Amino acid sequence: DYVMSKLLNVQYENKPCYDIVIEHDFSKLADKLLELGVENKKVCIISETNVAPIYLDEVEKKIGQVAKKVCHYVFDAGEANKNIDTICGMYDCLIKEQFDRKDILVALGGGVVGDMTGFAAATYLRGISFVQVPTSLLSQVDSSIGGKTGIDFKCYKNMVGAFKQPSLVYVNINTLKSLPEREYLSGMGEIIKHGYIKNKAFLNWLSDNRDEIISLNEDILEQMVFESLKVKKNVVEKDPLEKGERAHLNFGHTLGHAIEKEMNFSLLHGECVALGMVCALSISAQKEYISKEEYEEGVKLIQAFKLPVKINKIAGFTNENVLNATLLDKKMESGVIKFVLLSEVGNAVIDKTVTLDEMREALGRI
Repeated sequence: DYVMSKLLNVQYENKPCYDIVIEHDFSKLADKLLELGVENKKVCIISETNVAPIYLDEVEKKIGQVAKKVCHYVFDAGEANKNIDTICGMYDCLIKEQFDRKDILVALGGGVVGDMTGFAAATYLRGISFVQVPTSLLSQVDSSIGGKTGIDFKCYKNMVGAFKQPSLVYVNINTLKSLPEREYLSGMGEIIKHGYIKNKAFLNWLSDNRDEIISLNEDILEQMVFESLKVKKNVVEKDPLEKGERAHLNFGHTLGHAIEKEMNFSLLHGECVALGMVCALSISAQKEYISKEEYEEGVKLIQAFKLPVKINKIAGFTNENVLNATLLDKKMESGVIKFVLLSEVGNAVIDKTVTLDEMREALGRI
């Protein structure tokens, strides 16, 4: 059905909230924005220095054909700039351009751009609309969906944020072809995660189509993105504010985020999720929720997409530092770590009984 249906609608509080459109170019972006009444609104495109040289002119011209006015704000690429100083630069731009609550922000870029644009939209004038135009695999299948926005605070990832639903998510899968292979395959960490928590058959499909995925076969990419988005959509609709089931999406993230911090963000997010998944699979096997063979198959699948399953430590990195970082993570609840494990392959559970010793043993495997 994926070829016939390139559009998913995400509901919020049982009401249609926004569309996720999967296309092969930007040709229908203007039409989708017209459905949001953009002809009477100003639009500011937020992007960064890696993405803007490739796509900003094209997107700005298309939006400029239908919007009342269009401008842009481009910040320096990288996780190091995902902070309040960059947000203040966005506020300055919007104030200078006299943006009001009826106007729209457009996030053109990967997860950092989407998270920050959403946070700016949630807080500028106490909330204006924004549109996600994700250009990386990780942002197309994960971070652009579900309304989580945020910035890093000092060395703590996504510590400050807000829930803010986009008005539209426009996915152009051909932007994936402009990514360096490492960044592209980083997104496979989140895609593999979706299979593990909700769809065992999808994991088998990923394994069977590995070569086509790595070589960016367009039809296979469309199907992969669509199937992955269905998992995320179904989860966030049931639990938009992460009070229960949505926490399953943190599979691989509890230790993954801590590893990301302790490696000083020298590894990409999806690479850290992959390492975190190896740990979570290990603990799941340790508790005999899954078999040793299923754990080993998971490690092989992660490796098949050129994602790391071992850490090349940097100076100052220790497993104890990783454990300490988990204790400062947002996923803590009343002093207890909410660890996402598998009760079986394709079914995630929240486990509050995981001990520091179990985590130490898992970290030893990577």
